[in-house]
Amino acid sequence: MTRRPLIVLATAALALTLSACGFHLRSAMTLPPDLGPVRVVSVDRYSPLAESLAQALTRAGAVPATPETESAAVLDLLSERWGDTPVALDQLGRTQEYSLRYAVIFELRKSDGTPLVPRQTIELARDYVSNPTNSIGTEGEREVLQREMRREMSAAVLRRIDAVVKNVGGGSAAAPAAARPIATDAAQAAMQAAESVAPSEPAKTEPATPTPP
Repeated sequence: MTRRPLIVLATAALALTLSACGFHLRSAMTLPPDLGPVRVVSVDRYSPLAESLAQALTRAGAVPATPETESAAVLDLLSERWGDTPVALDQLGRTQEYSLRYAVIFELRKSDGTPLVPRQTIELARDYVSNPTNSIGTEGEREVLQREMRREMSAAVLRRIDAVVKNVGGGSAAAPAAARPIATDAAQAAMQAAESVAPSEPAKTEPATPTPP
């Protein structure tokens, strides 16, 4: 048996896995040539999303700002909010399924404070099953889902930045000289960065009150 068929099958399986997780490869990310160093800041100084985005931008070719950098563009994560909404109850009125929501508000400013990407909001939602008699298993499933959603959010933020920059520049084909292509795909860079971030403590949520059917 040759190894080539196995490689082809493994590649196809990986592509299907990425597609199922919401990651789709696309053209190279675009940033303005005069953007300069980039700093990622967040309302949460220990934000895993901020760390993931900083690493993803670096892997994509952006220049990371250092503490000594006086003038830098800023990717500002203005808000990160998690919430659980009951979507299904069992016969005893206990919640057996939740919708986990993750909303992020961000903006990208140039070093002079001029907004390059105006304030944007991205919200993700995923459902998960809650076992009323086994809360430990439910928490484990929820933590895994949180990590997946952070990875997807990182890719979504990069894609939004890419889309806005290309639109401001008149499109990648109309103004090739006004934008600098980044070699690494945004989603792939976000995935690599998120995987290198150590899992954090479960985020605080704002549970909603179950509504009887």
